[in-house]
Amino acid sequence: MNHLIQLTDLSISAQEVELLQPLSLTLYRNKPITILGQTGSGKSLLAQAIVGLLPSELSQQGKVEVFGQTHDRHSVMSLWGKEVIMLPQEPWRALDPLMPAYRQVAEVYECLHDMDEESAFNRALADLDKVGLRNSATKKPGQLSGGMAQRLAVTAATAGGAKLILADEPTKGLDVSRRDDIIQLLMTSARDGGLLTITHDIEVARQIGGDIIVMKEGVVVEQGLAAQILDDPQHAYTQSLIAADPRHWDQRAKSSIEKTPVLEAKSLSIGRHGKALSKDINFTIHTGEVVGVIGDSGCGKSTLGDTLLGLLTPVAGSVNKCIDGVKPYQWLKLFQDPPAAFTSSVTLGVLLADLVKLHKLDRRRIAPLMSKLKLAPVLLERKSTEVSGGELQRFAILRALLLDPVFLFADEPTSRLDPIIAKEVTDLLVDLAKEQGCALLLVSHDPHMIAKRCDTVVSL
Repeated sequence: MNHLIQLTDLSISAQEVELLQPLSLTLYRNKPITILGQTGSGKSLLAQAIVGLLPSELSQQGKVEVFGQTHDRHSVMSLWGKEVIMLPQEPWRALDPLMPAYRQVAEVYECLHDMDEESAFNRALADLDKVGLRNSATKKPGQLSGGMAQRLAVTAATAGGAKLILADEPTKGLDVSRRDDIIQLLMTSARDGGLLTITHDIEVARQIGGDIIVMKEGVVVEQGLAAQILDDPQHAYTQSLIAADPRHWDQRAKSSIEKTPVLEAKSLSIGRHGKALSKDINFTIHTGEVVGVIGDSGCGKSTLGDTLLGLLTPVAGSVNKCIDGVKPYQWLKLFQDPPAAFTSSVTLGVLLADLVKLHKLDRRRIAPLMSKLKLAPVLLERKSTEVSGGELQRFAILRALLLDPVFLFADEPTSRLDPIIAKEVTDLLVDLAKEQGCALLLVSHDPHMIAKRCDTVVSL
């Protein structure tokens, strides 16, 4: 059989609201498909419907065929592991928090390939070595950076040897070299099989090749060969998506910084468990200043921000807060992985109401900020697990801005956002930091974004 997936008029809806309009596609052997588009456009829902993971409150219509057989959300589960795998958007939801990295991979070889414990251990170490995680083999997911956890999730998933791979944002939060490694791993794993990738990263789509489907608000706006679409886009949305890549951004002039220090690092060495990741860091961040932090995944970017906030103890050196009379909650962090920052037991609206009540905030500020961040009011009726990763990230930014931070550590704040929204959110963060006199520490794996939007750059 030449085709692995056949979708016929697949649509997805929630309470009569159509989230994905009828879509038909065929995934052939050795001809990958990349679905490109904005966050919240229905890309992840499409993949979830194919593998039977669509939330029960959503309904799907149309026909889903996998390996020539018609499946519903239950029957397709029998194919998981050896035949079909899906890499979810959030690695923290795919990994066992109590299991060391090597066991996450070795267990796959033991369960799916009937290997003995020693052989599975050796294969796991070899796989981790390929993605730069051998030295972290005994660490648990909570001890890894977001990029490292992403690489671990990809490695564990592909160890099963399935020939049909669905990858949902597999390279988010990774630096360029690691991103390219993961792309090659996916393409090698899907050799003689099929690869369906969901991404908002133009370069990922370009490297994978094959066919591209461009989606906006649940509608397919353009589709065709990757080279054709990316080099000569016809639809206005596709054109704006490509133009919004950070390498095409305008270069902002460096602002004149007020000499009002907010935070000072002196001879700072940062790390975890007493082991230094970076040493001899010296800088002062001022009101309204945007400091960009860049470096490879696992080099200590998140650790630096956590140390400046006092969430981690310096290995050596000191961090001094230079402003008095500031409320504790105005020293803030935007987490790299928003699911870790929100409970799923109540709706987002309840979380905001609690915040307003606790800190006596002005509720009237919520609607204008939601509009700026392109957040629909209906999202407040949903829980954190019922919105896309990009929507949850923008909600995290909304929550932080409502608290008028004096220092905001934004850890990969746009890694889950499509290029258009990423540019708008980055500009919004930078503009508001300058307007409100907030010191902004902006962490990213994208050197173009950091170079074009930051006043000062710290390279680790």
